[in-house]
Amino acid sequence: MTSKQRAYLKGLAQVTDPIFQIGKNSLTPELTGAVKEALDARELIKISVLQNCVDDPRELAELLAERTRSQVVQVIGKKIVLYKEGKDDKKKIILPKS
Repeated sequence: MTSKQRAYLKGLAQVTDPIFQIGKNSLTPELTGAVKEALDARELIKISVLQNCVDDPRELAELLAERTRSQVVQVIGKKIVLYKEGKDDKKKIILPKS
């Protein structure tokens, strides 16, 4: 992913609300499965890491990206943004060329 594409996705993510929260249980197989399904449906999702989660948000983002075969767009504070290119052409986010 180029920096131009990453910047475009960051802009889209600014107006997006988090659809998942990671709490004291950290990453469970159920949460990972739900994130994978959401990425397949939406391509771009935002996740909030709650205060009671002791894990580092950057590490959680890398682990989630690896498990869901997605890309980390950004981690700001306790917010994670993930992107995974979708298969459905009708709902696909068109990324700018590099």
